[in-house]
Amino acid sequence: MRPLLVSMGNAMSIIPLPMFEQDSDPARRDAMTDAEIYANLKPPTSIVVKFGAMRQVGEFPYKGDAKPGCGSRLVVQTMRGVEIGEMLTTTCANGSCSKSISRSEMLKFIENSGGRDYPFTQEGEVLRIATTDDMTRWNAFQSAAKDRRDHAREIVNKYKLDVKVVEVEVILGGETVTMLWMGPEGNPNEPPPPRPDISGVMRELEQHYGARVFDRQVGARDEARLTADYEKCGQHCCCKNFLKVLKPVSMKSAKIQKATMDPLKISGRCGRLMCCLRYEDKTYEELSKRLPKKNSRVMTTDGPGTVIDGKILVQLVLVRLDSDNKEVAFPFEELLPGTPPPAPPSAPPPNRRN
Repeated sequence: MRPLLVSMGNAMSIIPLPMFEQDSDPARRDAMTDAEIYANLKPPTSIVVKFGAMRQVGEFPYKGDAKPGCGSRLVVQTMRGVEIGEMLTTTCANGSCSKSISRSEMLKFIENSGGRDYPFTQEGEVLRIATTDDMTRWNAFQSAAKDRRDHAREIVNKYKLDVKVVEVEVILGGETVTMLWMGPEGNPNEPPPPRPDISGVMRELEQHYGARVFDRQVGARDEARLTADYEKCGQHCCCKNFLKVLKPVSMKSAKIQKATMDPLKISGRCGRLMCCLRYEDKTYEELSKRLPKKNSRVMTTDGPGTVIDGKILVQLVLVRLDSDNKEVAFPFEELLPGTPPPAPPSAPPPNRRN
């Protein structure tokens, strides 16, 4: 109810307005307020959570009474132990978030995003919404990340290993520690170099943290996912933001899309070809198959000619006409069927005196 304040000298009187009195009565309204909608919702029974430095995704059961929303910080029990996760959505129809999705929709998205390679798990449980103490402990771990990396790098240097420590991750419960590292990549045309022996490093880390330490070898794209922020387009790096399966990108994709071959312009923060070259690769490939090949003969509304070039996205074909040697661009749909006559013989070069 919104009261009307009327000044009467030094006193203030409250005069209720009939229209606001009626709005406050649920029986006289056609729709519920947001607060009433939220009060009628039941807690979700399963929650999709993003967790870990590598941003794994899991769908875990939830038995609490609270109604978390997208982006809420949760304490989850995973295969690694107790850790902090971020709520993505719910998979039950009566969840607390209006953006709830069905399990079939989620599984379809996972299949389209990489299938078995997608880092998805169901081995876990949502324990509770993260408390102030949980977040204080978690923020302390995050603040000490550089110290953990420096300590691990000192041990690696002591053993004189050709290893680059990317991250040392400690989870909330402290049960496990994970060291993410890169080894020598070698020449792609030669057999891969042997895996460095990091057993000594692992033993010293276990003694230091008093917990079980796992190691995971990562590549350049994974390193960018952990350390990069923004790309040339001004957006967050795709690997850091939403991509879960980092597939290799071939130079063929850049050539088909006729992107610049300047490595500085087509390489991402990882030094590899940008992942976004894959997004339209299939479309470019299908459209390029429709266009006639360069130097092939075609029939046009202005007569026969030879294909000089083509624009894949706009489906234009640049043709040099036999009649006057003019170069004219024709939409692919306007090319005429039929076999054009052979190209006329080119004029012989003029005689030059020595």
